[in-house]
Amino acid sequence: MTWLDNQVALVTGGGSGLGRAVVRRYLEEGAQVAVLDLDRERLDELEAEFDDIVTVQGDVTSLADNERGVSTAVDAFGHLDVFVGNAGVFDDNISLPELDLDDVDSNFAELFEVNVLGYLLGARTALPELVKTEGRMVFTASQASFHSDGGGILYVPSKHAIAGIVRQLAFELAPTVRVNGVAPGYVPTDLSTTDSLGGERGIVSPEEFEAANHPLNIVPQPEDYTGAYVLLASPANSRPMTGTIIRADLGRSVRGITSVAGRATEFVTDGLDPSQ
Repeated sequence: MTWLDNQVALVTGGGSGLGRAVVRRYLEEGAQVAVLDLDRERLDELEAEFDDIVTVQGDVTSLADNERGVSTAVDAFGHLDVFVGNAGVFDDNISLPELDLDDVDSNFAELFEVNVLGYLLGARTALPELVKTEGRMVFTASQASFHSDGGGILYVPSKHAIAGIVRQLAFELAPTVRVNGVAPGYVPTDLSTTDSLGGERGIVSPEEFEAANHPLNIVPQPEDYTGAYVLLASPANSRPMTGTIIRADLGRSVRGITSVAGRATEFVTDGLDPSQ
């Protein structure tokens, strides 16, 4: 028996990393899946590897592309049961003093458009179909939705905003549509920096991750987080849950991690006043 038989899901950012692992797991659990992603090559790889999948090359910050994602899923499979908001970009751990004053507005706008507006556009375009099926929304939050030092001054606030989106939409859409999230800790996933901050893709390798700084002392893979996404997508197993964010943070929430002092001290040491 599988958990997602006869379910249709739309996953944004499903071409690589955590999103790709979720797509694979949903298919294994019996779902049919539509994927919205920027990278055509990765989408072609998914279509070649899996049946019961359709793909849309598009940008989550575009209303039209989100609408195409929803319509493609419905046209191919007849309905939509689950929307997974997962696409995101990173800020390369940039601190406030490191932001160029001339670029703060563009840096902010680009990252928040993908990480926050992209989720809202996806949710809004999926909503009419999810109302028909009494479906579910699942958002990728982060340990940075609850803690500092999970990114920089742009990424961490954007992930705090995701926690607010989950809770507010759960409030607004109950009892028809359930809205939940997953807050992973470290994920070795291909998360690119915004174009305005360099646009580089990168994966924090397992060798760079200090597992011993977390209570569980493991180096997780994207696949390790997919069970939470299956649970929240399952119509039976998520039945009493809305507004819930599953914190799969390797135990950080119960102990914290070993961390350096505030980064602003570096600028004082270098003769720079971080208040400027």
